[in-house]
Amino acid sequence: MSSYVLRLLVSALLVASLLTSAPAPGPAEPAERPYEVWVLDQSDTRADGGGRLFIYDGPRVSGGGGSAARAVPEVVDFGGAVRDLALSRPGSPTVQAPRRPHMVLFNAAGTHAVVAFVVTGHVLFLDTATRAPLEIIDVGLQVHVAAPSPDERFVLVANQNGKLLQRINTDYATNTFALDDAATLNLAVGVTPNGVPLQHPVLRPDNAPIYVAVTEDSRHGFVTLRGGGLLVVDIAATPMRVVAEYDSTAIRPAGFAGVQLGSRMYVNSGTAGAADPFGHDVYCIDMDAIDPAGNAPNLPAPALVYRRVGSPGVPGDVDSHGIMLTKHGRYLWVADRVQNDITVVDTTTNAVVDLFSLAGALSSDPAPDLLALSPSGSRAFAALRGPFPGSGGHAAFGGDPGLGVIRVEQGGRRGTLQAVAPLSNLFGSVNGENRADPHGIAVLAR
Repeated sequence: MSSYVLRLLVSALLVASLLTSAPAPGPAEPAERPYEVWVLDQSDTRADGGGRLFIYDGPRVSGGGGSAARAVPEVVDFGGAVRDLALSRPGSPTVQAPRRPHMVLFNAAGTHAVVAFVVTGHVLFLDTATRAPLEIIDVGLQVHVAAPSPDERFVLVANQNGKLLQRINTDYATNTFALDDAATLNLAVGVTPNGVPLQHPVLRPDNAPIYVAVTEDSRHGFVTLRGGGLLVVDIAATPMRVVAEYDSTAIRPAGFAGVQLGSRMYVNSGTAGAADPFGHDVYCIDMDAIDPAGNAPNLPAPALVYRRVGSPGVPGDVDSHGIMLTKHGRYLWVADRVQNDITVVDTTTNAVVDLFSLAGALSSDPAPDLLALSPSGSRAFAALRGPFPGSGGHAAFGGDPGLGVIRVEQGGRRGTLQAVAPLSNLFGSVNGENRADPHGIAVLAR
């Protein structure tokens, strides 16, 4: 045998040995379909308001190697065409420029985005393909959230300081949107089906609606209240009507979010402030136990999933705002923007199984606010608040405003903040401080 052939055989044996002894590759990341991440910056872009929408390519911003920091988003400035559209509506109650874009949600088909402006009473409808403003409706005083119904027939409006639940009828095919005044439910006057005042100095002292979680069948809305309690409303009726009532002894004040999993509705409470400065809660309500004809007060009883208490005497020590279900609803994530962490609930047992921090090398104070999940479930996105929060009057202060990219691990039981796409706005700054204030966030599959 020649020395050349011998060397070939030795090389082949060495390669085979290396291949058989190498560790098996880990599980591959789920393939991502095309999607976008939409983030609202509430900070002004002109003297009378404005604000901006940032649209990121999802797979690009969630990649490794610093891709988030290098990602260049598409930017829509609401101080331009959107402002002009609002001022062209002489029938509006106030005829003013929309201010502070707070929440963004999509219709079921993903063809339209609905943006709520929290300082003014505007609800904006955008074409998601062209980003063009199609219509803007001023409902009166102040819109905290505008939630499209899954059946695409209407949008539910939480008019916070107006203390109204309102309905906008929608026809996305023809781009026809109209406020249905006959459907409006005034949450501050009248009584519940049990004869209890809707707003009561002890039971429900402040019925400003914070959030309305619309059920998957588009039949009911779960309305959280600033002063405590919750109302379940038949949102298909005209006018809308209360079918279940909870007071502040059953559900604490200032819940922001609600998500449905099967027959269960999860809602939170405890946005830091005068209403409940020292804790936050998560509740679970059995929707199958709700009688559409009416229910006794505080029934069906909400199950307290957990209560988290901060340090006594330190206002705003904990502050739950955003909640999110992981892929297939296996876990519930609850973000705390004061503690910079996420509590994880196992939805099969309703038990807290983990808590992980987002603070670290990327940001010592990320202040995670609202959350959204990628289509594959491998990434979660968080709006990270800045040092100049424009909404809330509470402890929503962070050090690095931007879009946080969280790698979802262990099937949703844990996560790691892997990247931050920073956002900046110098409008109105005095000494060059960054006044960007991310809040609303949503994922749009393409």
